[in-house]
Amino acid sequence: MTGVLSEARGESTPPLLDETIGANLERTVATWPDREALVEVASGRRWTYREFDTAVDDVARGLIAYGVGKGDRVGIWAPNCAEWTISQFAAAKVGAILVNINPAYRTHEFAYVANQSGIRLLLAASRFKTSDYRDMVDQTRDECPALERVVYVDTSDWADLISAGRDVAELPTTLKPDDAINIQYTSGTTGFPKGATLSHRNILNNGHFVTELIRFTENDRLCIPVPFYHCFGMVMANLGCVTHGATMVIPAPAFDPAATLRAVQTERCTAVYGVPTMFIAMQNHEDFASFDLSSLRTGIMAGALCPVEVMKRCVNDMNMAEVSIAYGMTETSPVSCQTRTDDDLERRTETIGRAAPHVEIKIVDPATGETVPRGEPGEFCTRGYSVMIGYWNDDERTAEAVDADGWMHTGDLAVMREDGYCNIVGRIKDMVIRGGENIYPREIEEFLYTHPGIEDVQVIGVPDGKYGEELCAWIKMKAGAPPLDAAAVRAFTEGRLAHYKIPRYVMIVDAFPMTVTGKIRKVEMREVSARELGL
Repeated sequence: MTGVLSEARGESTPPLLDETIGANLERTVATWPDREALVEVASGRRWTYREFDTAVDDVARGLIAYGVGKGDRVGIWAPNCAEWTISQFAAAKVGAILVNINPAYRTHEFAYVANQSGIRLLLAASRFKTSDYRDMVDQTRDECPALERVVYVDTSDWADLISAGRDVAELPTTLKPDDAINIQYTSGTTGFPKGATLSHRNILNNGHFVTELIRFTENDRLCIPVPFYHCFGMVMANLGCVTHGATMVIPAPAFDPAATLRAVQTERCTAVYGVPTMFIAMQNHEDFASFDLSSLRTGIMAGALCPVEVMKRCVNDMNMAEVSIAYGMTETSPVSCQTRTDDDLERRTETIGRAAPHVEIKIVDPATGETVPRGEPGEFCTRGYSVMIGYWNDDERTAEAVDADGWMHTGDLAVMREDGYCNIVGRIKDMVIRGGENIYPREIEEFLYTHPGIEDVQVIGVPDGKYGEELCAWIKMKAGAPPLDAAAVRAFTEGRLAHYKIPRYVMIVDAFPMTVTGKIRKVEMREVSARELGL
């Protein structure tokens, strides 16, 4: 340990973009009108930037014709499709606040979000997989008094919307970079979701700088299997591409490992995004070796803690020599830390990177709020252009998250190394205290990932009469691998982990309980474990 404090700030050049999303799109169109902007693989549809901008303006005029103005909330409830991306930019040009609705939501969740945000107009798919959106809207219509109109984007409604805008001459010119433009609901693992409200400045700059750090240019083609309703798809992917004149490639409406690999091959993508479980699914696909991934150069893994072994396979087996790890949260637009393309393999496989451009970070003692020395764990906090405006209509929870000095308190436990690179060691509420020892599940999960038969693993604390808490590992085995028991896990870890870090209990599972936004529900895992183990 040294006396150097755990605080740092990212690069201050190039400067922040001081413009709206619509103005930035116009600038890109003027620079690269004939470059490909958007490809929807499933339908074969393609748009150059000039064509994309025309499509965006057509929908923007339609929204105005339907009575949508600056500050009005427009909901979008659909899987990934071209209409989602076009609507994203159209709403921004109107100055409407786009409310992202998770395609997995059901009636109760939809009605909550529609009412909490006050959605006036909803853009929706009519159905997808097991979701009948039209039926769910019909069921909840009486509960959503603010909702005036629904446009089903995969029906003639879409053409009607565009047709209605033909007589609208002008788009608004009074929009400002600090205007609210987006509400994204973050799934609390307890209680109702909170609506993180983000501005043009927040998300335009975050998308721009995330892709600056993976050296994006107009020659890049990004495969986007991550969902648009989340910052990863909408900000880091769509806005990242548009700020650089790069191409957005939609491989499928929802993540499919084969469709993603096929899109990379056929569209000659130079980059692909994903959460760790997506990369695990691609790398373990039975035909993985048959796909030509030679066009890949880079990409981003984010959205959850990234297993080292999976990252190494991205570099070695997927040709992603410049792959980057990014860390953040919806409330910070989202990225606060990122590795750089010239970082060595150790930094790119064993850290979440260092402070992003124009962002400050610090690690504080959760009890006192004092900044801790480098090398000591504490709560990760961040400040800068990327911090949200606040939670929609919820001043109390905004004040709990963002302090009076503008620091966002993430609830994540992190360590800043001597070199300024950071590691997430868990959630404050996930830390296990066994007989007075603080144990960070992340460290044990990383070690167990090195077992050749383990595909995925989550470690939790369960009640124990003697030590207060004991460790339990939930393990998902690779196809064909024999299941492990506690004795086998103990044998694998003996002499390589401190005795108190060796899981006492092992549960072999097919899947982990998830929130609707794909976060693992450790709360539920603890309840199930305690019940099944009779604790």
